[in-house]
Amino acid sequence: MSESTSGARTHRLRVVEVVVETADAHSLVLQAPAESADRFAYRPGQFLTLKLPGADGRPAARCYSLASSPHTGEPLKITVKRVAGGYGSNWVCDRLAAGDELEALPPAGTFTPDSLDGDLLLVAGGSGITPVLSIAKSALAAGRGKVVLLYANRDESSVVFRDELRALTQDHPHRLLVHHWLESLQGLPSVDRLAAALAPYAGREAFVCGPQPLMDAVEQALRSLGAPGDRIHRERFFSLGADVFDAPAVPVDTEAAGGGTAEVELDGETHTVAWPATAPLLDVLLAAGVDAPYSCREGACSACTCRVVAGEVKMLRNDVLDDRDIAEGYVLACQALPLTDRVEITYS
Repeated sequence: MSESTSGARTHRLRVVEVVVETADAHSLVLQAPAESADRFAYRPGQFLTLKLPGADGRPAARCYSLASSPHTGEPLKITVKRVAGGYGSNWVCDRLAAGDELEALPPAGTFTPDSLDGDLLLVAGGSGITPVLSIAKSALAAGRGKVVLLYANRDESSVVFRDELRALTQDHPHRLLVHHWLESLQGLPSVDRLAAALAPYAGREAFVCGPQPLMDAVEQALRSLGAPGDRIHRERFFSLGADVFDAPAVPVDTEAAGGGTAEVELDGETHTVAWPATAPLLDVLLAAGVDAPYSCREGACSACTCRVVAGEVKMLRNDVLDDRDIAEGYVLACQALPLTDRVEITYS
């Protein structure tokens, strides 16, 4: 494990190859050192948080989804599409070359199927294809179900992974169906038109990633077709406003700070830590040396989601968990404060 001076649990990854996918999108093929390889086991649809040199001299954190599949034997691959005026995407596309090294947090994210055996409906727009492609490849390689992908882009030149998608359809002609939606030919995907296109597949579990207007339209279309909300999964893009690599500040005098203890089950191990009333659970775990998952530390990404088994907590902020999640006990560790003297938490 390599740690930055700020104390974040980052690992160094080597850039093995840079692949120019389109004029605006580059893929980075990455390799973890042998001693960190187990930390980069991942589920289809997850992402990496990279530590980049910031314009102001402070580290900048940027999250990029993995386009590779953990079930095909291929190396780690993230894909970065330029954003007009975007510091991180342009730095990656302009500066990185084979042989360079990057610091990254381990894979995180909950935009991933519980099972690869069911029939799936995948919808992507632009660079939103990245985690969706990971899910599609994984389902085809390790699952038994059928996959339908609707992929929206401005025009034909904007289609990322065009050759890879074509090869997948040729290799799995009876299990994969790809619909390309080109705005230059078909116009913007409206709710009504999406409903017509997706109607035959509305009963499938759906994974949607792309610009906010597209995801909103897809969800409205599927709901109008009777699809239950818990079967529609959205991956949200977000910008990190703070330095997630800063070491967490946790009160030394736990009794003076109030609170109690947390018993946390993670990766088959149980950790008992003092939990001051003013410190988020994630900060307490990291300060205690527990390698808890996280990414944004801002309540926006769900990478640190865990479940309260006993006791009560409150969240300072929550942009991702819905009422159903909260009713089932799920909380964001980066935003959770204790309300009872003892709290039991599980990450399983």
